[in-house]
Amino acid sequence: MAFRDIGRVLGLPYGYVDMLCKMIPFDPSRPISLEKAIAQEPRIRIEVEKDPRVKKLVEISKKLEGLNRNMATHAAGVVIPEENLSEFVPLYKDSSSNSLLPSTQFDMYTSEKAGLVKFDLLGLKTLTVINKTISLLKKKKINLDISKIKLDDPKIFELLSSGHTVGLFQLESAGMRDALVNMKPNKFEDIIALVALYRPGPMSNIPIYNQCKHGEKKPDYLHPKLKKILEPTYGVIIYQEQVMQIAQELSGFSAGEADILQNAIGKKKRAALEKQKERFVNGAVKNGITKDTAIFIFTKIEPFAEYGFNKSHAAAYAMIAYQTAYLKTYHPNEFIAASMSTELSNTDKLSEFFEELKRLNIKVQRPCINECYPEFRPQKNTLFYALGAIKNVGFKAISEVVKEREKKGKFKSISDFINRINPKNINKLQLEGLVKAGAFDSIFINRKALYDNIPNIIQNSKTIYENKVQNQSSLFLEDNQKVSYLMQNKNSPNWANNEILSKEFESVGFYLSNHPLEGFKDALEQYKTKSFKDFENGNDIESSVAGTIMSIKEKKTMKGTPYAIIKFSDQSKVFELFLFSEILEINRKNLVEGKSFVLTVIRDKDNQENRFRRINVRKIVSLDKIIKLNYNDVRIEINDEEGLKKLYEAIKEKGDSKIKIYINKESKNYLFELNDKRKFDYETLKLLNKEHYIKKISV
Repeated sequence: MAFRDIGRVLGLPYGYVDMLCKMIPFDPSRPISLEKAIAQEPRIRIEVEKDPRVKKLVEISKKLEGLNRNMATHAAGVVIPEENLSEFVPLYKDSSSNSLLPSTQFDMYTSEKAGLVKFDLLGLKTLTVINKTISLLKKKKINLDISKIKLDDPKIFELLSSGHTVGLFQLESAGMRDALVNMKPNKFEDIIALVALYRPGPMSNIPIYNQCKHGEKKPDYLHPKLKKILEPTYGVIIYQEQVMQIAQELSGFSAGEADILQNAIGKKKRAALEKQKERFVNGAVKNGITKDTAIFIFTKIEPFAEYGFNKSHAAAYAMIAYQTAYLKTYHPNEFIAASMSTELSNTDKLSEFFEELKRLNIKVQRPCINECYPEFRPQKNTLFYALGAIKNVGFKAISEVVKEREKKGKFKSISDFINRINPKNINKLQLEGLVKAGAFDSIFINRKALYDNIPNIIQNSKTIYENKVQNQSSLFLEDNQKVSYLMQNKNSPNWANNEILSKEFESVGFYLSNHPLEGFKDALEQYKTKSFKDFENGNDIESSVAGTIMSIKEKKTMKGTPYAIIKFSDQSKVFELFLFSEILEINRKNLVEGKSFVLTVIRDKDNQENRFRRINVRKIVSLDKIIKLNYNDVRIEINDEEGLKKLYEAIKEKGDSKIKIYINKESKNYLFELNDKRKFDYETLKLLNKEHYIKKISV
């Protein structure tokens, strides 16, 4: 953040500073200093050396690094005193906040010492999703009480066990999906356990839990007295409550003492922990347990308790997860519509949901100014895309446009549209987004002509509105079907298909109507590429797949080695792949969003049972480069002799390709091999594949 702020103060171009910031590895779990980041990243050092402005930017940033940028108020922390708050801590009113409540001048730890009790009141977006889904169901006259659903529904556990958990609270990450597939939960207790286990520390115990659950391994209860406590979790200590119960059962701790023990372990208070350990061992010995056994049990519970989860917390999360699973199982269209409506600006999530809609065979109505709404709307087996999800459009502005449509009917033409809308509700960026997304296709099909005339449309919209305010007539008002006043060169050629898709990607964030790879189907078939979905679900360790880049994130390993996580898409799904340093350095300049590649992918050899295990890239080649290459050896099978003349005309240009022609006549095969080499590239292949006399082409 300091880097960006200083760059702004120094007057550096925003795009340039943004490029520099993206070179700095960002990993909240392993933060590194700016100095180390620069030492690890040669590209920043190059910029520092060649541009004195960047050198100054770095020097100032180093001095300011680590300083508090501003005062912050805990978003969800509420403190409650015994008496008046001002008797315990100094207060202040945050002028930047709309809150009517004062804030403490102490941090949360000092406030606790001052005698205050702190609560974190957290809001969950998922609760909004559940509420939205129920509201959408009410419109279908389905009244659902989500609190009364059965917690032992086999269909829901079937969904969870399949790993198709996109959109489910706490259960949708790849790692969690893998854990669900391996666990195959069949009771609500399993979901509670998984929510608690799937965190750093206890995560390593998931395989043990699964093995014991499936009878592959015998649970270890540490001591017969602990069987009752650990039996529900197959001998694995998962919850804070279990640690407290063990202390009470073995060592005679009171409930209050057990809480102090659990707190000491959780907060890694070494001195307090040693004291509690002594109390635990002595208490166990008094209860007839040997000292060695007591010490052994304590050493076992200590690492578990360090990451121990509160069971009531896990159960609450599990309940919400189960409710979302119920809605997705029985009402997928409404649930996904509600989920997508809460993620209007998050294109990564929207694209993920879009892929899930395809898997569920739910149709998507593309953005349309006359059919769609600000939010996502379900209707039978169709989901109407949200106009408010198009980049730069804005939810409030498009809501006003939709209100106008619902009040006075559908827009009949572009001129009708600008006659009826308030120019305050639609600006240049908003119109560009709508046009690129194809929202006006129903009233004007030529996106390029419409896009080129946006300045003219905006100006005329303002003029018409001003005339209306002044009660003056307009030519548009007399005949709102005419577009000649608005559109210059309205009959000019539309964007090419690849340009349409590229613009759509810019405005939507993913490919909604079609996919760029569709245009290279012939070439991909010849190169024997698989869809990523087929590769993922198959048994091949290595294969060729094609993909178009959606996003790129560069990171650093613990050793400082760069790597990239790149989100690709093909016709089957969106997927993420790892590019390690060697391949990344070679291809970095060519890695651009929207560009397509043929990839040689290989599965991570570790953890062969893991369905969602990591897939790495061994080789990457630009699709543009591939299709420009001439094929070395070409085998063409034609139907009859009549096709020979036509084929000769198609491939008469000299080149580098060796051509063999096969004809089947009277149950006999005849081979012709051309003496000289001809030009035979991807374009030739595409053209010939359309000809009726061609039986088959192999390259």
